[in-house]
Amino acid sequence: MVTVLEQPKTGQGSGGEPAPSVVEDPRLSRVRNIGVVAHIDAGKTTTTERMIFYTGMIHRLGEVDDGTTVTDWMIQERERGITITSAAITSAWRDHQINIIDTPGHVDFTIEVERSLRVLDGAIGVFCGVGGVQPQSETVWRQADRYGVPRVAYINKLDRTGADFDRVVGEIRRRLGSNAVAIQLPMGREDTFAGLIDLVTLKALTFDEASKGQNVTVSEIPAEFAVAAEKARAEMIEKVAELDEQVLESYLSNPDIPVDVLRAGIRRATVASKLVPVLCGSSLKNKGVQPLLDAVVDYLPSPLDIGVVTGVHPKSGEALTRQADEKEPLSALAFKVATDPYVGRLVFVRVYSGQLRKGSNVYNPRTRKRARVPGLVRLQADSRTEIDVLTAGEIGAVTGLRELTTGDTLCAENTPIELMRIPFPEPVIFMAVEPKSRADRDKLEEALAAMSAEDPTCIIRRDPETGQTIMSGMGELHLEILKDRMVREHHVQANTGKPMVAYYETVTQSGEARNSFDREIGGKRQFATVAIRVSPRARTAGNEVVIETRDDKIPQEFHDAVRSGIEDAILTGILARYPLTDVQVVVHDGQFEQDLSTEVAFKTAALMALRDAVMAGKPEFLEPIMALEIITPAESMGDVMGDLNGRRGRVKDIEARGEMQIIRARAPLAELFGYATAIRSLSRGRASYTLEPEAFDVVPKAVRELLMSR
Repeated sequence: MVTVLEQPKTGQGSGGEPAPSVVEDPRLSRVRNIGVVAHIDAGKTTTTERMIFYTGMIHRLGEVDDGTTVTDWMIQERERGITITSAAITSAWRDHQINIIDTPGHVDFTIEVERSLRVLDGAIGVFCGVGGVQPQSETVWRQADRYGVPRVAYINKLDRTGADFDRVVGEIRRRLGSNAVAIQLPMGREDTFAGLIDLVTLKALTFDEASKGQNVTVSEIPAEFAVAAEKARAEMIEKVAELDEQVLESYLSNPDIPVDVLRAGIRRATVASKLVPVLCGSSLKNKGVQPLLDAVVDYLPSPLDIGVVTGVHPKSGEALTRQADEKEPLSALAFKVATDPYVGRLVFVRVYSGQLRKGSNVYNPRTRKRARVPGLVRLQADSRTEIDVLTAGEIGAVTGLRELTTGDTLCAENTPIELMRIPFPEPVIFMAVEPKSRADRDKLEEALAAMSAEDPTCIIRRDPETGQTIMSGMGELHLEILKDRMVREHHVQANTGKPMVAYYETVTQSGEARNSFDREIGGKRQFATVAIRVSPRARTAGNEVVIETRDDKIPQEFHDAVRSGIEDAILTGILARYPLTDVQVVVHDGQFEQDLSTEVAFKTAALMALRDAVMAGKPEFLEPIMALEIITPAESMGDVMGDLNGRRGRVKDIEARGEMQIIRARAPLAELFGYATAIRSLSRGRASYTLEPEAFDVVPKAVRELLMSR
């Protein structure tokens, strides 16, 4: 029997069956907040474009190569054919509201993935059928693991030469440590890829090319694929039964499990992050996207499935929880800041509980201030729809709140809660920026402030010795995009220096120091004493400042001054003007005199005490180390390995993939400037590579001496 389905209408998917009822709540149970994450060029944006086309949000398919996609709306994205900033789209499928965030795949913009996953309930991991699990695939997968985000995997580009569905499923299991289970099989491979087999319903799905895949044909499985499909379905049922008691009971009574029981079991295992269902398709050829939308509805969680959100009381530190219910007190997290040329400053928010209403008063625990919400909008990439309320489970944006920044919580003042903030990676590269003329000076400061507010990995600081403005970022492309935005968006002409590696300083052991400031300034004696102990923290743990003195040693009124002095010393560094990182600073003693102690005295004493304590803690320089994956022909491998050794690289493993060799290594970023040209020369243009920040390590003695001499 062959059934031809037109574009699925409300309440109906590509398989022609309604979604199983999972939760009774009529609204929240039909909301899905999902992200699309992957390595660069795996096909995230193309997949997202097809999803919103089939849901009816757009009526014309855009293409990445043509620069016509909805989610890649920035001019820099369309020129380069890559996603730079995460874009949010609200669409509908089978009577469900699906909020989709398309995230970047390039490592320089990993913060966009980080803050998106922080607020999403589920994710689609897109993998290239040829490239498989690539470096950034691992990075985004670890980010999703960190936030406990349930996922489905979608193996894309199965029409391309070299695509291998089974190999990629194996890589997802082996390299990502995930319990990946195929719930679909491709029919054919490479240029013979014709459609897919749904293992849950045991039906074949093909997609009409004339209607751009909108008409889906559901039929019996062709004879040549029947045996493989039966075997794969049996394996799928066994793996689901191992994880779900209801499926196991049904399986023991009758191995031919009903579709609704199997689907519900897959959903429970996926929501519990015990299972990763694997789907397949070719988004560019419009094959497999509607079943992917069905999987979002059927298997990924609603806000109700995620349960409670946890936070702390901003004053007492007491642990608090909020239910995903619009009747609960308000709790919402600001996860992204953007500047719209028409609306102005936009702050993206995820509402976890209660209602966020236009015109209502909200409380920000970070600033300890109350603010009125001037406006709310629903997001469609670069277009906005004004709304009056965002309720629990929804994602939207607030307009007009200038003090709100990434990671802030919005809550009710009488029942405050502070949600977990978003961690930001340390920048690995920087360059000096200066205005071309005096007229550009103020505009440059405004532009840099706006860009750093939008992007927490764009860090702006002033070098205390040279007076230069330093802009730090996550890579050369990141700095290039920031420089381009200064010109195009903010209309600022600026001179920029050569990109340089962002070194850091740290301590390798504990150190203590005491410093007394006792000086006459302006005819008045000023006095303060501060005693500090520093100790190393784990890599990437960041800095921690603790003031644990009694009030008779350092009164509360001087704590901010002491903290300010410490933070100044951390920012300016000790050895060679590089910021300190991964240190714990404890102020454990001090001395003040009632009529002589001032804020200036305590700030200066704290700064000097920290400098002395760091020197006692055997300080060292840290340099960014990059994870490097090189794909090279076998005949070029010797030359590539020799060059890598000369760059202080260390090979971790080598894997053969067809005629190519994959070298996974780690090397200092300082040695990788110009590597693209070098590797093309060594392999006659046939090798390629990807790299991403892996860690910060202590520099060798020769590099330390070089940095000290600068």
